[in-house]
Order: sequence, then C-alpha cells, then structure tokens
Amino acid sequence: MDQNNSLISSTNRTKINSDKGNLSMSISKIKKETHALSKMYDFKKYMNSAEMVFPEEMDEMIPKDTPPYLDNGEHYVERIGRALKFFKQCALIGPSGTGKTHIVYLVAELAGLPMWEINCGLATSVFDLFGRYVGLGKENWIDGLITGWCRKGGILYLDEANMMKQDVATKLNPLLDQRGHMVLTEKDSEIIHRHKHAYMIISMNPVSSEFAGTKPINAAMRRRMSVWLNFDYMSVGDNIDEKEIVMVSKKGGIPMIDAESIVKVGAKLRQEYKMGDLPYGPSVGDLVNWAKVCSDGVSIMEGGNETLIPMTSDDPEVQDEVRHIVKKVLESQTLSKKV
Repeated sequence: MDQNNSLISSTNRTKINSDKGNLSMSISKIKKETHALSKMYDFKKYMNSAEMVFPEEMDEMIPKDTPPYLDNGEHYVERIGRALKFFKQCALIGPSGTGKTHIVYLVAELAGLPMWEINCGLATSVFDLFGRYVGLGKENWIDGLITGWCRKGGILYLDEANMMKQDVATKLNPLLDQRGHMVLTEKDSEIIHRHKHAYMIISMNPVSSEFAGTKPINAAMRRRMSVWLNFDYMSVGDNIDEKEIVMVSKKGGIPMIDAESIVKVGAKLRQEYKMGDLPYGPSVGDLVNWAKVCSDGVSIMEGGNETLIPMTSDDPEVQDEVRHIVKKVLESQTLSKKV
C-alpha cells in the first residue's frame, strides 16, 4: 500500500468497564502525519493527532475534507491549538460569515478529535444536552450531547454561546475550572469527570439588536474562557485581501478581474454592515456562490440580483440600497479598467 496516499491505522484491544461488567472494544488509532492540511499549519506542536485515541465508532464524528482556512497572518489555527493545549477551552467572537465554525471543524480534523456541535440559539432542552431516562423507572438512561462529550472526549462546539440558557451555563461551570467534573443531577447526582481529551470551543456574534436573543455571556463562564480570539472578514471597505480574490476566482470559476469586482462589492457591503447600515455582511461563501452563477455567462449585476442582493434582506428598500452599492462599485471598477 502506498503510505503517502493513505492513512496508517493501528487497532488495539482494550478492556473498558461498564455497569454490567467488562466489555471488549476495538480502539482505532489514526495517524495523520500524511494529512495534507498539516503541512499548512504549525499545529502539531500543540496537538498531535497520533496521541488522540477514541473508540472506533467515534471515527465518523471526526471532520473530513475540511477546506483550508485563510487569514491575514493572524495564525488562528495555531492560536486555537495553543489555547486548547494550555487551557482546554477558548472563545471565538466575530460577525456571521467570518469563518468561526469553519475553523473549529478544521482544528478538529487536524487534531483527530470528534466533534460535538450544539447551536445554543435553538430551543434545545436540558434533557437533550445532559440526558434522560427512557421508559418507566430508572433502568434505561441515555446520555445527552454534553454528557457524552464529557465521558468520551473530543471538541464540544457551542455556537451562538451568548444565546445559551442560564441553567445550561451553570451546569457547565464546574467542568471548566479546576474541579473538571459535572454533576448529573438528572441521574441521582452522578459525578462525571471530564475526559482528558475533552476540549471546548464557544463562538458568538457580537451582542447587538441585530442578533435577537443575544446577551453578554455570564461573568462566571467568561472568566473560564482563558483565551478570546476576535474574527473579522478578509476584506472590508478599501482594505482588499488578494487571497480572497484568488479564492473567489478559483472556487467560483471566473476570471480574476471579475472576482476582484465581486470582492470589492462584498468589502463595501461588509463595511456598511459593520456601521449598522445593513442587516447582513456577506461571507466568502456568499461571494463564491455569486461567482458560480456568473461563471455560467451571467453578468456580475445579474448574478448579484439572483444571489447576494435578495439574500441580504426581504425588505425591498434594503435590496434597492444594496443594488445601488453594487452598481456604484461596479461602475467604479469599469472606470478604473479604462484608465
């Protein structure tokens, strides 16, 4: 077998204890020294996938084929790895579309860690998160997502954490300090110690009226998030990142000169969004989708009318405002090309 094009896996046999006795389980240990993404980031010095061993059935929880994350020299991937190594948890904050979720998946794949993802903005019950008894009596208990993560390890990713219910945050606090355990009151106050490879990442949008339901994260949890990383768009206003133009051109299948126009429109819209004049700032993915439509022979303006402009808002007045910005930027680009 060609080792350069395959993952090298070894399977060990181990014994684990359960309430019903000893069970034999296969443990799959995947070495990812040959992972293509690992060559792009100085990540291994913080978290080495060869040291992460989980039950074989958890392999499908490890992200696969995550695209690279491009930044402006902030080294977010390495900084998240360092935070997880030193403190086991960190917080990411920034507008929608700045790649917070993307980078968490990338870190999980590089580290070989299973992902447990929870959107705190959804009406998820405490039972879903921590567990419940099924049926009559107390014979059949099913762990919730947080309890499963605590027992088995991996990355617990809490998206939109500043929309988290207070009772959930309170139950998490003992896990995030020197105690390192959770008290499962739903199951006769069972104490569950945090797995040695159980890491937590929370992400959130800045608290504002735009994001209904957001509120400042409570002080107790804030103190436990030792590292806070601020995310922003690649291009904003007149600050255009050449890497974003290359990405939109390559993934959208359009010429660089057209990709430049689309990125400059996106940068202007993001600026307006950050100033509070628009309800949404486009992500890199939004710009790529716009480019893909244009790759079929549609003009940039027509492509924007089908993708970015109606996506920004349902309000016709807001759409007209966005349309005006798009036209103005495209006209400016046309004039600069002539010069």
